[in-house]
Amino acid sequence: MPERTEELLIEKLHCASCAAGLEATLNKMNGVRKAKVHFGAGKVNVRFDETILDQATLASHLKQLGHQVAHPEIDGRPWWRDREVLFTGISGAWLFVGLVVNFLTSDPHLARLGVWDLRVSSLLYLGAVGFGGLYVARSGLQALLERRLGISALMSFAIVGAVGIGEFVEAASLAFLYSLAELLEDYAVDRARNSLRELLKLAPNQATVRRDGGEHIVPVGEVRVGEIVIVRPGEKVPLDGAVLAGTSSVNQAPITGESIPIEKSPGAAVYAGSLNEEGFLEIEVSKAANDTTLAKIIHLVEQAELQKAPSERFVEQFGRYYTPSVVGIAVLVAAIPPLLFAAPFVPWFLRAITLLVLACPCALLISTPVSVVSAITAAARNGVLIKGGVYLEAMGKVQAIAFDKTGTLTTGQLEVTDVVSLNGADEAEMLRLAAALESRSTHPIARAIARQVESLEFDAIENFRSLTAQGVEGDLDGKRYRVGKPDLFPAFQAAAFDRLQNEGKTVVVVGTPDRAMGLIAVADKIRPEAQATVRALQRAGLEVVMITGDNEGTARAVAARLGITHYHAGVLPEDKLKEIQKLQKRHGQVAMVGDGVNDAPALAAATVGIAMGAAGTDTALETADVALLADDLSKLPYLVDLSRKARRVIQQNVWFSILTKFGLGVGIFPGYVTLVLAVLVGDMGATLAVTGNALRLAHVTEKVQHHLNEVRSGVVKQFP
Repeated sequence: MPERTEELLIEKLHCASCAAGLEATLNKMNGVRKAKVHFGAGKVNVRFDETILDQATLASHLKQLGHQVAHPEIDGRPWWRDREVLFTGISGAWLFVGLVVNFLTSDPHLARLGVWDLRVSSLLYLGAVGFGGLYVARSGLQALLERRLGISALMSFAIVGAVGIGEFVEAASLAFLYSLAELLEDYAVDRARNSLRELLKLAPNQATVRRDGGEHIVPVGEVRVGEIVIVRPGEKVPLDGAVLAGTSSVNQAPITGESIPIEKSPGAAVYAGSLNEEGFLEIEVSKAANDTTLAKIIHLVEQAELQKAPSERFVEQFGRYYTPSVVGIAVLVAAIPPLLFAAPFVPWFLRAITLLVLACPCALLISTPVSVVSAITAAARNGVLIKGGVYLEAMGKVQAIAFDKTGTLTTGQLEVTDVVSLNGADEAEMLRLAAALESRSTHPIARAIARQVESLEFDAIENFRSLTAQGVEGDLDGKRYRVGKPDLFPAFQAAAFDRLQNEGKTVVVVGTPDRAMGLIAVADKIRPEAQATVRALQRAGLEVVMITGDNEGTARAVAARLGITHYHAGVLPEDKLKEIQKLQKRHGQVAMVGDGVNDAPALAAATVGIAMGAAGTDTALETADVALLADDLSKLPYLVDLSRKARRVIQQNVWFSILTKFGLGVGIFPGYVTLVLAVLVGDMGATLAVTGNALRLAHVTEKVQHHLNEVRSGVVKQFP
């Protein structure tokens, strides 16, 4: 049985409950094997039987349900030509004219039909109902046919009920205001989705490829791995690859969030979507268009938005009971006072209709997902990939953060830190001697020393020998020299040696077989931003812990330089897991930051596992809960800040939605809350309020550059 999967971008998906209803409808459609509606991205994924359905039929069915398939690359229709916008505008115009006729003229009487007192304004109000309620009624009827009590069905009941008792102005107001609310919600939610769609626009659609001795402009999807693409100054890199020729500064901010352009030379990796600022680059393509780092980030962000946060699960559960309960109360309000207490029917029926409006949980259901979408996409644009709402909320509750040392707090690359002369030897000469000998070795310490000298002005090394676990020796300019441990030198003693070792550095001795000439100390380089980042996290109230497999002396020295008071040294990878578990017993929520290699067990066990330098690393991108796309620790305070703000916004939205509905519901019974007020405040107002509040999370990104500058300069302010 041939199956096909289509991903369609759809319009008018402005409510989480609407998305759930659409998903249920599509899954019942003949030929559909599985449909998944992605509210955050405004998309629907459908797997269907090709012998029964095709894309055109799916699009037609979606249109019948009130959801037009969007084609951003070709859709140039202005917003005011949209049929729903036009109908809503006409509805508002008829309502306005009806009010003018009603209040500023004699409003001639036309007829009386039962409870209907028809006047000229009544016809205008009914016209407003017809245009404003068309799309609402269509969606409501579809929901009823599928035995779903959706928002559109409730609004349809309310409009029909108001017309039925002759309250034409209320019916017209409800039809117009609800349609207007739908359009405004659609616009507001689209604002949250735009940041994700802008990611899709980062990479160019075409690439200049060198083929058959010439340059050809082709779609990026047609470029093969191994081909050479040309990127001129001011152009974007079309695909992931490695620089083959040329040097330039490349702005990788859209991918990794790095604020400073990175110098690229032959052999350096470049990412699709980054901007070539000044040089001419020839790049050998390493990944196809659908496999680039940017493509993976976009896919993972979309998947992350599908992962429901704890707050969202609570809201959905609450909504399942809330709507039926309020509808039941509305039925009782309409029936009991007139039947048992001889109360007038129309006022209590209007109260019941108003309760139906408040039964729509739109603001409540949208409160969490729109916040998650806003926060996750904002983070992705700043080089922080959060894999779901559950991790966003969890990061906001973290009380302790553990770091691996090598490759995380440090660069993982040894460098010379001290050169100490002994017995009157010249430091520069001693360093050149050591570099010449160490240039023959591949040991990390040897490479660090060799890098310190740009050119070696010695004759060829003769009689070179590697002394296993001790060092190296050889003849330079006819004289024997050694570089290595103190045991290679008779009766070696130096206070400087002990001092440097106590600082956590690895120290080698340079000299002849007869005497030592000096000391060279090397150490793993601490990241420039590490100290200020640790301080920022501590000021945010987090306990910062270092867990490393390195020796006690080195761990103690690094911890002292960074201001970390709690550290564990000599810890094997499997024992890091135990340390994380101990921290969880003491603090509850714990994050772990590592390079994603030997830290895998600890990263998995932590409440939130954070991988460093994940750009271009498939494993880190796929396995970490949060991935810092660049090797930039200063993103961590931003992550904590964003997560805490997101938790506050989600809580504000949920409680605002619940309390607003409750407060208005109480005000209905004494007659303080009218139908119009319920729509303006309880539906449209509340939905726009929670959406606007959620969109504030996107503006946290505006503080990133300022915050990074503070971190790098060492001036870090306490989080608000």
